[in-house]
Amino acid sequence: MNYIRILCCAIILISVSLAEGEAFTFRYNLPPTLKDIHRFNTLVGSISYHQVRPKETFLDIARNYGLGFNELEDLYPGMDPWIPPPNTEILLPTQWLLPLVEDPEIVINVAEMRLYYFRKEKGLVETYPIGIGDIGYETPVGSYKVVQKRKNPYWYVPKSLWNETTERVVPPGPDNPLGEYWLGLSLEAYGIHGTNFPWAIGRLVTLGCIRLYPEHIKLLYEKVALGTKVKMIYEPLKVGFSRGMIFVEVHSDRYSKKKDLKGEFFSKVKNLGINYYVDEAELLKVIYAHDGVPHMVGYIK
Repeated sequence: MNYIRILCCAIILISVSLAEGEAFTFRYNLPPTLKDIHRFNTLVGSISYHQVRPKETFLDIARNYGLGFNELEDLYPGMDPWIPPPNTEILLPTQWLLPLVEDPEIVINVAEMRLYYFRKEKGLVETYPIGIGDIGYETPVGSYKVVQKRKNPYWYVPKSLWNETTERVVPPGPDNPLGEYWLGLSLEAYGIHGTNFPWAIGRLVTLGCIRLYPEHIKLLYEKVALGTKVKMIYEPLKVGFSRGMIFVEVHSDRYSKKKDLKGEFFSKVKNLGINYYVDEAELLKVIYAHDGVPHMVGYIK
């Protein structure tokens, strides 16, 4: 059986932002429990295309379309990200599988380098690219809450950096790596914040915190309330469903934590208790490519 990449959106699209300062926002319907998830559409967005302009880099294109640098780099590993050929038409990875989490509010998939904000009262989900912790400062996983909101935050330089700088406190301004907004988590010293270096989004750059583009953290900060639940997961492989079809989306294993993605796929679908058919050869191709784009690999019987 031959499978093809599905390029159509499987749910109602509310708005897709291709302009700086907006967010990808989609309408969704999620079941009361994950056991019923296969009956719902978890594929959001739609694939789009862009013609590379002279002197554009992946950094420019990514920011203009609300993507992270990693998302283009993973999709086009053979293309020079700093000098992509002008006039080349490239596919944009503006389609995603929603992370499968019980009662989601903010879900951060560290491996994917993307944040999902579920606005349950409106039946909407917003998604933003992020920067994460560098090797040695890996962004942790776990369940937390937003316990602090600060505009124009001060940055208290961690002791691990004291031998690199004489500064101990950095005031608000262009030199502050936290940017203009800070959402502090119940995990001490960790938070979701802006940045003074937008090209860091989609890269391993932080000491463990989550960075967003300045225009995105402003939008998130205005909507998120204290007490909002934050679930941080590490899932290079995501499973999703649309119209009885099974999709898989695979990203790079940033922290080299996963040794058997094929086994993880079958474990996920088994735990959902569904009867299914999967083309294992196609699944292995998707895992090998790890291009960050949803692919159909089977169907529910």
